[in-house]
Amino acid sequence: MSAVLSLGEVSGRPESRNWLNTIIKGDCVAALEALPDKSVDVIFADPPYNLQLGGALTRPDQSKVDACDDHWDQFASFEVYDAFTRAWLLACRRVLKPNGTIWVIGSYHNIFRVGAIMQDLNFWILNDIVWRKTNPMPNFKGRRFQNAHETMIWASRDANAKAYTFNYEAMKAANEDVQMRSDWLFPICNGGERLKNDDGDKVHPTQKPEALLARVLMSSTKPGDVVLDPFFGTGTTGAVAKRLGRNFVGIEREQDYIDAASARIAAVEPLGSTELTVMTGKKAEPRVAFVSLIESGLLKPGAILSDAKRRVNAIVRADGTLVSGAEAGSIHKVGARVQGLDACNGWTYWHFDDGQSLKPIDVLRSLIREDMAKAG
Repeated sequence: MSAVLSLGEVSGRPESRNWLNTIIKGDCVAALEALPDKSVDVIFADPPYNLQLGGALTRPDQSKVDACDDHWDQFASFEVYDAFTRAWLLACRRVLKPNGTIWVIGSYHNIFRVGAIMQDLNFWILNDIVWRKTNPMPNFKGRRFQNAHETMIWASRDANAKAYTFNYEAMKAANEDVQMRSDWLFPICNGGERLKNDDGDKVHPTQKPEALLARVLMSSTKPGDVVLDPFFGTGTTGAVAKRLGRNFVGIEREQDYIDAASARIAAVEPLGSTELTVMTGKKAEPRVAFVSLIESGLLKPGAILSDAKRRVNAIVRADGTLVSGAEAGSIHKVGARVQGLDACNGWTYWHFDDGQSLKPIDVLRSLIREDMAKAG
């Protein structure tokens, strides 16, 4: 079973992480206030929707629909709901790292109010993601369009947060090498994944599918990151985080949900390091200056570089520039000038002779990056 902490057991000292991979029992704002500042990489929040149901929801045959009518989704007014939203978002902002991001999911009942408050609190909206449901609940009265989607807001801590995680290359590769779009198609949680009690009833009325959380975490986190869910419910976020090699912390006040989440997460087997390696592109690799090749001894001043067909030569200078005839400058500038082009990738244009064949100097840059990774 996953560890469960009371509010009094949570250590807010920065050096203590006794709350990691646990469920904290209590009110979300109070629990968030017990956590250290800037301690969380990503937040996934599935707050009460404030559905404003005016009574029991029934089908045309008068059978009752198992809708979300729990006490935790009921608020006296929009003003009360807005105050609640502002309080938990402020608490989340404090624990979020400067380069962290937050996801909030909701329906038309609440997501617009939440989004406006997020902007008021200086969160910077990166995307709104539409979760299109393949099997949505029908509109039984036939007086509205069928509500077939929910909206997720993805935001950084503020407008200046530029180093947040977005695994662009991995998302693109997973989408047939086409950019991942902001409309995601998943079924609602059903079948064997839907948790039920001994009477066969849903344990939680709004349990989210693991596939949805998997895409959220695979797109915006790295293995080892800390993922916070302030409305933990039956622990979908924790189960997916554990399977994907991420750390989690959940906050939940309902004991029935805590029991279900704890047992569920305990049964999860984490994936191995090979399966969890995140695909990255060139932009994610550490920057290496051409002069580093000289400083490391991989190239010496006076070395001769050429294009792949040995038609053009250039001499390496001690300051990390090249000279070719009357042209002198960076590997990119000289490469462009000798070809009569406006731009050139000097790393792939210029080649060195290793005694057996010509190879692009990008090979030498890769060696330096390998050394940097080992040092890190």
